[in-house]
Amino acid sequence: MKRIAFFQNDLGVGGIQKSLVNLLCNLDYSRFEVDLYLSRRDKFFKTDFPPQLNVKYLQPMPRILSFIPFDLARKLARQDFSGCGNYDLAVDFNSYQFSCAFGATSVPAKRRVMWVHNNVEIKLGDEWKYRILWHFFKDKFKYYDEFVCVSEALVEPFQKMARIGDKSCVVIQNYIDVNEINKKLELEPEGLTLDESCMNFVALGRLCHQKGYDIMLDTFAKACLERPALRLYIIGGGPDREALEKQAGELGIRQKVYFLGNQSNPYCYMKKMDAFISTSRYEGQPLNIMEAMAVGLPLYCSKNLERYTEGLRGYDDLSAALVSAQKQEKKPDSLESYNSKIIEGIAALAGA
Repeated sequence: MKRIAFFQNDLGVGGIQKSLVNLLCNLDYSRFEVDLYLSRRDKFFKTDFPPQLNVKYLQPMPRILSFIPFDLARKLARQDFSGCGNYDLAVDFNSYQFSCAFGATSVPAKRRVMWVHNNVEIKLGDEWKYRILWHFFKDKFKYYDEFVCVSEALVEPFQKMARIGDKSCVVIQNYIDVNEINKKLELEPEGLTLDESCMNFVALGRLCHQKGYDIMLDTFAKACLERPALRLYIIGGGPDREALEKQAGELGIRQKVYFLGNQSNPYCYMKKMDAFISTSRYEGQPLNIMEAMAVGLPLYCSKNLERYTEGLRGYDDLSAALVSAQKQEKKPDSLESYNSKIIEGIAALAGA
């Protein structure tokens, strides 16, 4: 049996957290002994982990360590891993937080890997806060044996920006817990009334610059000029909500756009909709698109997202696609083969 240590900051709202929860709930624990190390006790996803999973909490580390060059911060950090034994694989699943990098590069382990969840080249160009973090943690890459990108589109940008030399970069996509989705689909959403005479679209994800909801609202408003009987339901919270509500008002579509906030069960809302829409500026590998596939929703996504989702057909003119969209029978995807490849990818990393 192979021993694996996963390091993650918390289990709060977010795609990284959801991806990890999905994975840990579906590993074969007859093959792996797994410890999950968390830095914080935040928990959004109401998940009962398998009893074989060992959840451990790290001692809090000073925030200032994130703003010191990693080599120095690593020497200053204090964390006791003496009683944990040796791991076959240590995983920095977060890739952003100092505590996760320190844990994965310090715990006794045969191999150390870091997950890459985003197109770092675009992220560095778009987000000044990330540029600051990158400046201080860029030296950590030399401590890892291998890197895992969640889509093929992330490999070249990461290799270019991280300068990892000949170290291997493999692709392991995000696990989608279809069984959980199907169970939650059986429930009914609270406080949702749809106008069935309209074409109802749903979007899912954090309300932030990367996810491009401002682009979505512009696109949707343009489509509404030709087809007024369109409605948009947005599931998720985030820093841009107030600005997006204001934008919807300025575009004259406030009565056609509904902000539903964070939902622990977004799937029961999604099943009521006619189609899914996404206009992210960039991604790692979008869980929301895969989840929409599992629900069986037709996909209306901007063309740029094709490179992050295998088999996706995006639209050059998304507004025109919305105008011509028609209701159709939902065709849920079990994603069985897709998920099996992910589990075997983890096994290969651990040498199983």
